[in-house]
Amino acid sequence: MAEIFSLAPFERILKKAGAKRVSRGALEEFSRIMEEEIFKIAKEAAMLAKHAGRKTILDSDVRAARRKI
Repeated sequence: MAEIFSLAPFERILKKAGAKRVSRGALEEFSRIMEEEIFKIAKEAAMLAKHAGRKTILDSDVRAARRKI
């Protein structure tokens, strides 16, 4: 999967979690893993909206998808 997000937000997340410094490799791996998880949730939310007969994904679809994944 191509990189969707820049690495900067992931560095901020890791630093907010307590990291003093983060290597480029760690950022790339964290980014790859998080993008995979985000995509799974988005795909499930889209399926829930479609199953409900809607074209619009609602916040409740995203929450339900997160619980399911």
